[in-house]
Amino acid sequence: MTHPVAAEPLIALPAGEIVLRDEGTLTEWTVPVDAFRLAPYPVTRRLYASVLGLAPGSTTGPRTPVTEVSWQDAVRFCNLLSRQAGLRPCYTEGEDPDAQDVRCDRRADGYRLPSEAEWEYACRAGSTDVRPGELDATAWYAGNSGGEVHEVATREPNAWGLHDMIGNVWEWCWDLYDPRVYGAYRVFRGGGAYDKPRSCRASCRRKSHPTLRIDDLGFRLARSV
Repeated sequence: MTHPVAAEPLIALPAGEIVLRDEGTLTEWTVPVDAFRLAPYPVTRRLYASVLGLAPGSTTGPRTPVTEVSWQDAVRFCNLLSRQAGLRPCYTEGEDPDAQDVRCDRRADGYRLPSEAEWEYACRAGSTDVRPGELDATAWYAGNSGGEVHEVATREPNAWGLHDMIGNVWEWCWDLYDPRVYGAYRVFRGGGAYDKPRSCRASCRRKSHPTLRIDDLGFRLARSV
């Protein structure tokens, strides 16, 4: 019998605030961030398979980030892992195919996706630079990845001990991108192994429908304090 693989201990991050920017509309806004916990790297294929019994098909190894997972898949995984760990799930799932009826109880102690503000706040780790560290040292991207997703935590971490915030795979966040314009589309962040430097910046925002599954998009676990 295969025993479940425990999630990596999450890193405690202090409260603060972050200025988010949207280059398309040339707007920016300040968001307060409560203290929270964040995984040191994206969910791996090994952890994903330990909870669901199987990870999406891939030629990459168990220590690479799980990809081909939709936003809805990530939400379900968070709830399943929470129950497995004896924690109260954060998400209430519905039946809307666009996932517009999913609700998040941030008071619950279970696993969840980071908000977009939490994600960028953690990525920057106190830095105001374009990215929190030298690109080749901290990220797998088009210039050094060889066109492949790599094992997690094989590049240098940022100042808060977080690996792969930039590069390797994009990461789903909780937020709607702009519901007035894009409806159900959710945010993902961070750049991936196939991306050029411009996409591998702390402020770079992308979006898609919550059913999207592609080979350079995964997610990272968060928990409220």
